[in-house]
Amino acid sequence: MSNIITYSPAFTIVPTYECFNHCTYCNFRANPHTSPWLQLDEAKKILGNLEGKNVTEILILSGEIHPQSPRRKPWIQLIYDIGKLALARGFFPHTNAGVLSFEEMSLLKKVNVSMGLMLEQLTPKLLNTVHRHAPTKIPELRLQQLEWAGRLKIPFTTGILLGIGETLDDRIETLSSIAQIQAKWGHVQEVILQPYVKGSQDKFLGKFISLSEIFEVISIARDILPETITLQIPPNLIDNEKTLLKSLELGIRDLGGIVPKDEVNPDYHHSNLDNLKAILSQNGWELQPRLPVYPQYYSWIDIDL
Repeated sequence: MSNIITYSPAFTIVPTYECFNHCTYCNFRANPHTSPWLQLDEAKKILGNLEGKNVTEILILSGEIHPQSPRRKPWIQLIYDIGKLALARGFFPHTNAGVLSFEEMSLLKKVNVSMGLMLEQLTPKLLNTVHRHAPTKIPELRLQQLEWAGRLKIPFTTGILLGIGETLDDRIETLSSIAQIQAKWGHVQEVILQPYVKGSQDKFLGKFISLSEIFEVISIARDILPETITLQIPPNLIDNEKTLLKSLELGIRDLGGIVPKDEVNPDYHHSNLDNLKAILSQNGWELQPRLPVYPQYYSWIDIDL
């Protein structure tokens, strides 16, 4: 068994926080028309300031503009242009902008080495609770995007959100669906197991997932998902060093993007990278940086990227 744990030296750029979905656990979104869109000149400045700072991945993370909105095309164009700027500066873009059409994914593939979308949970019962006001959290829509990414040969990151009202059977069903799609297309490079944590903005009153449940899900995920998929857990959402080390023992092999600010969970900051490396080293693990596209997918990437 390898003792290497990977992470991505990343920086998040947000085209807009506005989102027409309203999930009760969200600490990221702003109401439509209330969040100014990032201007390209500002994006250029941000990217320029990152040069020489050991950043390789630019995570383009956005709220969703309604599919029928006249602002949808300008929004997609903005995401494309930010990706193009990042490439020109020598960075590797990875976009997660919610549910996209096949045509939108085809366009963004040209300026992204990988893309992502969390499945969260596929049980439709959440449409009556935390996803009641979130039209693109319909399970079929998110599964369809995972399928489309496979057809387009886009190296893809997906994942499940833990502790938002789902059962153990729901978690198993979602993981099994990912495994089935992976068997068909082979494009899922990593699956994030993300525990819900309470933030200062969300309105969710649910029960946190317990440590024993987190460990159970890691073990189940490693059993259900093929070895071609790397399991990831965000270290800033793990409550202590002991929990992190136990998670690694059970099969976690990646810690995701280590960023200055976790835009999705802004109340939970990442540990100092040197401290994290030291903790892992003292316990027999070696932390190494990686690109946002895994080596087995290099041949899928257009030569221009």
